[in-house]
Amino acid sequence: MPAGEAIRSATGVMPAQPVLVDTHCHLDFSPVVSDVDEMIGRAMTAGVTRMVIPALDLDRVWAILSLVGRHDGLFAAVGVHPNSAEAWQDAWIDDLRGFARQGKVVAIGEIGLDYYWNKTPIDVQHSAFERQLELAAECGLPVIVHNREACNDVVAALKASPLARTERPGVLHSFSAGWPTASAVLDLGFYVGFTGPLTYKKAGELREIAARVPLDRILIETDSPYQTPVPHRGSRNEPANVRLVAEKLAEIRGLPYPEIARITTENAERLFGFETVNR
Repeated sequence: MPAGEAIRSATGVMPAQPVLVDTHCHLDFSPVVSDVDEMIGRAMTAGVTRMVIPALDLDRVWAILSLVGRHDGLFAAVGVHPNSAEAWQDAWIDDLRGFARQGKVVAIGEIGLDYYWNKTPIDVQHSAFERQLELAAECGLPVIVHNREACNDVVAALKASPLARTERPGVLHSFSAGWPTASAVLDLGFYVGFTGPLTYKKAGELREIAARVPLDRILIETDSPYQTPVPHRGSRNEPANVRLVAEKLAEIRGLPYPEIARITTENAERLFGFETVNR
């Protein structure tokens, strides 16, 4: 269903401005929770009608599920981030499987590999990542992938996973690698997510990549409360700012902003299945 029709069917009113989706925001973090309802209201006013909140560990899942249960436009992802996986136990998969069956859970994430902070031994990171990729395939859910200085190993894990070249395998969120990595994950069917750094002065290579990614594989996100786009860089980020990412992407692609809003929203709907998720 096209984005405008989806929103009209849910509200009975056609939106007065382009509809946007923030496909990655951490609204359960302490810098946000004190005024999260007001922040969500500002996002909705800016046209951001859907937001995906990924978990970083098992302890955060209940708070996220409670939050998405209070707001129609919020959806959850459940997973264990590589920097939260130091004490990884395979038994956690059973917990995640149960969470994945809850209403409004649209993905397994945020999962992946992080060789920059290196808080978790690499072999443990790999085990956690691979098991969660398998869980996503079992549950029929896409994954939200974190990659920091681990490009080759992330690509290898995705290529070996049962998600490779499926209809909706997942997204490399907040993409910051080079074109070879983008090309490799696109070949596997994955989407590429862009955040505030797309607007930064020194991010020329990232903008070149955004110009090459097929339009039907691009997502936009904020990664709130981090990675705030220009002109608000240095302040706390929030989902309403995903419009600034969309505007920069429109400039890069030489398309009208409403067209980029439509494309990225329909991409998000196709990947995450908002209209069909168990509520």
